[in-house]
Amino acid sequence: MTSRLVTWGLTAAVAAGLSAAPRLAAQQPVRGSAELLATLAAKPTPKAANGRTDFSGMWDHLGGIEFVQPRHLADGSVCIRGCASAPVVRGGVAPGNAATPAPDPTTNFPTYKPEFRAKVKDLNDHQVKHDTVLQCHAPGVPRIGPPQKIVQGPRDVVFLYDDPSGGFFRIVPIDGRPHRKDLPESFLGDSIGKFEGDTLVVETVNFNEETWLTDDGAFHTKDLKVVERLRRVGDTIQYEAIAHDPAVLAEPWVARRQTLWITDLELEEPARCDDRDLAHVVDGTSHDNPR
Repeated sequence: MTSRLVTWGLTAAVAAGLSAAPRLAAQQPVRGSAELLATLAAKPTPKAANGRTDFSGMWDHLGGIEFVQPRHLADGSVCIRGCASAPVVRGGVAPGNAATPAPDPTTNFPTYKPEFRAKVKDLNDHQVKHDTVLQCHAPGVPRIGPPQKIVQGPRDVVFLYDDPSGGFFRIVPIDGRPHRKDLPESFLGDSIGKFEGDTLVVETVNFNEETWLTDDGAFHTKDLKVVERLRRVGDTIQYEAIAHDPAVLAEPWVARRQTLWITDLELEEPARCDDRDLAHVVDGTSHDNPR
């Protein structure tokens, strides 16, 4: 069996991102382009037999290693972190609204209360030791991002993920059931959903404290609540997630908004995630993972 080698160091991530991005732009110039998104959004929004918006399908959002988001700067150089404004090399379109520039992931960071900023810095400085993603665990919500595949039934919606850390799933009841009281705390929490017109609203609670909201030490407590909104427009989905954790956050944090589009690509059995690196780490200088 092939394995997904966990090598989240900056060197490996940059090498993969920089080598993949130019080929992607050359071979698939319309994948994720503004023209493609506009065409797909203009299509009728499909409905399920019960009249609800149907979210079923494979959804592309240039996931995988492409979250590294290398940026081509005016001087011909390529920047990975702390970049000035520049287009993101992701199939020719910025994530989120195609008409607006993509936010820099280094600036879209949760705002912590002053007494917790030192903890964030310490976790960031020692990410290779504390980040459970590097140990092949699920990234948590909203860090895992939108699903690659959605299967919708009358009672629940299933989110399927092909994440760099492995294959994961979430089952989201949509029939009015409340959150369960008999579940242990978990990496992906306990979700329930409801429909607001063409928008699926998913509320997730009951997390453990082993995951982060995003990279760079963005920890949370067990009282985290995440609200995701998926709005289907034709053959696109507008995705956003808001994290609420008032014990440590100064304000709710809005993760980077993304646009998904329907695709005929299919999921394959994911490669097994093997942690082969952490035992050989010398220091924490190569921990960047700008998901």
